[in-house]
Amino acid sequence: MNIKTEVKIKKGQEFLITIKRLGINGEGVGYYKRHVVFVPGALPTEEVVVEVTNTHPKFAEAKIKKIKKKSPQRVNAPCPIYELCGGCQLQHLQYPSQLDAKRDIVLQAFERHTRFNEIGHKIKKTIGMEDPWHYRNKAQFQVGLKDNKVIAGLYSANSHRLINIENCIVQHQVTTKVMNTVKQILQDLKISVYDEKKRTGVIRTLVIREGFQTGEVQLVFITGQKEIPRQQLLVEEVKRRLPQVKSIVQNINNRKTSLIFGDETFTLDGKDVIQETLGDLSFELSARAFFQLNPTQTVKLYNEVKHAASLTGEDRIVDAYCGVGTIGLWLADGAKEIRGMDTIKESITDANENAQKHGFKNASYVAGKAEYWLPRWVKEGWKPDVIVVDPPRTGCDRQLLETMLKVKPKKIVYVSCNPSTLAKDIDKLSKFYDVEYIQPVDMFPHTAHVETVTKLVRKM
Repeated sequence: MNIKTEVKIKKGQEFLITIKRLGINGEGVGYYKRHVVFVPGALPTEEVVVEVTNTHPKFAEAKIKKIKKKSPQRVNAPCPIYELCGGCQLQHLQYPSQLDAKRDIVLQAFERHTRFNEIGHKIKKTIGMEDPWHYRNKAQFQVGLKDNKVIAGLYSANSHRLINIENCIVQHQVTTKVMNTVKQILQDLKISVYDEKKRTGVIRTLVIREGFQTGEVQLVFITGQKEIPRQQLLVEEVKRRLPQVKSIVQNINNRKTSLIFGDETFTLDGKDVIQETLGDLSFELSARAFFQLNPTQTVKLYNEVKHAASLTGEDRIVDAYCGVGTIGLWLADGAKEIRGMDTIKESITDANENAQKHGFKNASYVAGKAEYWLPRWVKEGWKPDVIVVDPPRTGCDRQLLETMLKVKPKKIVYVSCNPSTLAKDIDKLSKFYDVEYIQPVDMFPHTAHVETVTKLVRKM
């Protein structure tokens, strides 16, 4: 009798594999003796000699030792610190192939997490950027010291080693200039930076956001204590060297946490907010306000939401997870009425102010969960024709999914930043809804992230 013994993969083991596809984190995926092997930096069709770096019950992780057969889509990453930084995952793949890969990542999620037999023909080609560089309107860099010099950047992947970033080619040039100038000012004024191990020092993180259309810049110093030595001199130097900075803010975070912001925020100089516009809409951005990081693609994304909603002018719309009301207001001119909700009260205040500022009398926002407000409105005789959801990476709240299935609007437009949770949620909604199409949008070129707009139509 032949007894098959399972081949075990060991750390340090080397072997040759062929990469079949890209995984959700942008890594190459191959198989060795039926074991899944994830290989960062490897591309589909490549034959690579790898060394196992980590083993798990269901898969292994490995690094490239040698590329025996190279993909024709492979390019040299233009960023000199690409492999050290870890902020991008796909600079070594030519851009049109990145768009194909992101569509495939969405397809993989639906094949893995749903019962649909054929979904591929409903997933459209990914909408990309004409110029996929310098697109980010916000830099959020940790501050540290190296050889007594102030540095700022990101931690290297899977480590606590801070990589100094002088020129990030996915950040807008203005945010890069401001970052480098502020580092020099901190150096010149000898203002101490935060030491995580000792929990001493002052400047912990620098956050810089630019309004692309207005040119206004906000600079946030996140500090480990309230007092900033030579604070007035620091502010004056920023204003002198960087006149485009219209808002200088301090946020205090003295906790041992990976969260960037603490609870206390106050303005040191200038305005509390900066202005940004999307299409015909303008928004006020405070230091902690959520706003899409790629304004160019945000317009394309929101236009796809509008297209999916296919409004008649008589539709009642619910904007769940509404934030400051950006998506709802984008749809407001084609709707009879928009009602939105969010659990963050400050966002609801901003959303109502934004609606009022733009003269939309048909849009109103309330604090709380959709699963509370929706049944209440239906009981009062107000039923939505369209529900738009734009949840966090964790997907829709289970109660919200159940509430939508009870309320049964004609259409659901699902905006997602995580294909896996999207697929799981749509599998639940498919009881009463058909997927008309899924439209991927590339919000973050050269990374593995992909955003989608899915149109769901109630079954007859």
